[in-house]
Amino acid sequence: MGDPRKQKKKYERPFIPWDEKRIEGDAGLMRRYGLKRKEEILKAESFLRKLRRRARNVAAGAGEKEEEELLKKCIEKGLIGEDDEVGQILRIELSDILERRLQTLVSKLEDVKTVEQARQLVVHGHVKVDDKTMRSPSFLVPQELEDKISVNESLLVSE
Repeated sequence: MGDPRKQKKKYERPFIPWDEKRIEGDAGLMRRYGLKRKEEILKAESFLRKLRRRARNVAAGAGEKEEEELLKKCIEKGLIGEDDEVGQILRIELSDILERRLQTLVSKLEDVKTVEQARQLVVHGHVKVDDKTMRSPSFLVPQELEDKISVNESLLVSE
């Protein structure tokens, strides 16, 4: 067991740190989804990489229990549909994961104007998911809780 005071990184750094195409792509994602740090992209990429690795292992014959768990996790997160199979997990893109973040879902509400405003509302504790205050913009919202996102209406100014 590791030291509980020392957290493990939840992401891996890219092999080539100064790749121009990757940097430009990351900048576009950061603008589109209102991300503060590239760390957030790296975490989403690591999450996707682990999902794909598990899907390849299941496709190679890891076991039926593992397949059910993986499908259930992806369906709950809203990454694949109810009828999809393990092969569909390999088609999940990074943007699919970033679309499931609380910040992105809040930004799609009627009264929220930008993703930056959505992030501020979440961080300041003005967003509730199923009557629980969420302060993490990177929270991956399960599909069943997507309709239960509420924002403190008194803070939003409608024109």
